[in-house]
Amino acid sequence: MTFSKIGNVAPDFSLLNQENKVIHLKSFKGKQNLVVYFYPKASTPGCTVQACGIRDYAEEFRRLNTHVLAISPDAPSKLLKFDNKYNLGFDLLSDEDHAVAETYGVWALKKFMGREFMGIIRTTFIINESGRLVKILEKVNTKTHNDDVIDYIKGNF
Repeated sequence: MTFSKIGNVAPDFSLLNQENKVIHLKSFKGKQNLVVYFYPKASTPGCTVQACGIRDYAEEFRRLNTHVLAISPDAPSKLLKFDNKYNLGFDLLSDEDHAVAETYGVWALKKFMGREFMGIIRTTFIINESGRLVKILEKVNTKTHNDDVIDYIKGNF
């Protein structure tokens, strides 16, 4: 499914966050580990559970020198509403044309209730300080996502 492979340098991108600030992936290189997760749509039940889990463990991510970036095809204005409603406090990035999702290989044909459509396949990429992909989590469980990511980072960094 994914074009990105463990050991490769993570594909660079620059996207607007919920506050219309441009976030560049390369600006984290040499400074922090990164969790980059792709999710289908802000304010939906599964995406909300996943984002609130990250929010609730923000201090743990800080202690692990890890920054979280969440990417969806939503507009920055919708991401701001999502952030404000749930007080998320981390970067939600807008990939409206799904170019970054395509680069990472997570924009694909999906099936739901007998309907086929293109959309985000919920996937998480863990990137080390040198900018290399060290782990790809596919088939993410939204309820345990934060624990799964933290456990991996604790055991491998």
